[in-house]
Amino acid sequence: MGQSTPWPALASPDLQPTAEAMHLWSQVVGKTRLMLTPWINHSWHVTLYVSARGLTTGLIHAPGVSVEMTFDLIADALVICDSRGGERRVPLRPQSVADFYAAAMQALGEIGVSVDLRCMPCEIPGAIEFTDDHAPRAYEGEAARTWWRALVQVHRVFQLFRSRFVGKCSPIHLFWGSFDLAVTRFSGRGAPLHAGSAPHLPGAVMREAYSQEVSSAGFWPGGDGVPPSFYSYAYPAPDGFGEARVAPAAAFFDKGLGEFLLPYEAVRTAPDPDAALLDFLQTSYEAAADLAKWDRTRLEVPTGPYGHPPEGFWDE
Repeated sequence: MGQSTPWPALASPDLQPTAEAMHLWSQVVGKTRLMLTPWINHSWHVTLYVSARGLTTGLIHAPGVSVEMTFDLIADALVICDSRGGERRVPLRPQSVADFYAAAMQALGEIGVSVDLRCMPCEIPGAIEFTDDHAPRAYEGEAARTWWRALVQVHRVFQLFRSRFVGKCSPIHLFWGSFDLAVTRFSGRGAPLHAGSAPHLPGAVMREAYSQEVSSAGFWPGGDGVPPSFYSYAYPAPDGFGEARVAPAAAFFDKGLGEFLLPYEAVRTAPDPDAALLDFLQTSYEAAADLAKWDRTRLEVPTGPYGHPPEGFWDE
C-alpha cells in the first residue's frame, strides 16, 4: 500500500508565510473562475485541482476564448493559457496582494478576458480588499514546492479512499476560501438548515453547501498555532460523534473546531504513511456513517481496482 516516494517534511519556517501568500493569491484566481462559471452544487465550480506542476483551475470559458490558470510551482509562475494558443505568466515572488492582483488582471486583459471580481477575500478574518492590500508578502519557492509535493501524496491516498464510495461524492479539490484539499461523501439525505457563517462569505453559500448530510475529510497547511493537519467532520454531526474511536492513535477530536484532526507529521513518520492516512479517513467516516445510520451497504465498495470495475458490478 505504501510507495517508495517519501512524504516530504513540512517543518520549514518558510511554509506558513508562503502558504499565507498563496492563500490570498489563490483567491484572486479562484474568484476569476467563480465569476466565469455557472453555479454548480456545493460550490464545486470554484475550486482548484492538484496538477503535475502545482494547482490549476481547469478550463474556464470566457466570452470569445477559454483559458486555464495554473500555479506552476515548479516554474514559480501563474501561467495563463488560452484556447487560441496564447500564454501569459505572472511571476510568483515576494510581492503584495495588490501587485499580484494587478499583474493577474493585466495578463487576463491581454488575452481578452475581462472579469469583475469582488475583491474582498473570503473566510479570512481581518482581510482587506485585494486592491488595498499593499503589505509585502513572503514567497519561498522551495517551501511552495514542498507543500505541493505533499498535496500530490495526499491526493493519491484520497483517490484510493474516494474509490470506495459509489454514492454522491465530490471531486478531490482545493477550496481557496479555507485553503484546504477536501473530499466529501454524501448520504443521500437532506440536512438541517446550516446556520454557520464565515468572514465575507454570503450565508446562502454556506446553506447551499451544507444542504445535504455529509462526511467530509481534508488536508490543511495549518495556521494559528495548528500544524499542517488532516481533518474529518460530519454535518449534521450525529450524537456521540466526538467520542468515537478513530485511528491511528495520534488522531483526536478538537471540540473547538468540532472535527477530528490528525497531524501531517504523524502520517509522514508512520511506518506506512498511506495506511495511517487511510485508517484515519475510513474510521472517521465510519463513525459518522454508523452513528447517523447511513445505508452503507448501498453506498460502499472495496477499494477500486485498476483497469476494470469492482467484481460483482455490471457482471453479465
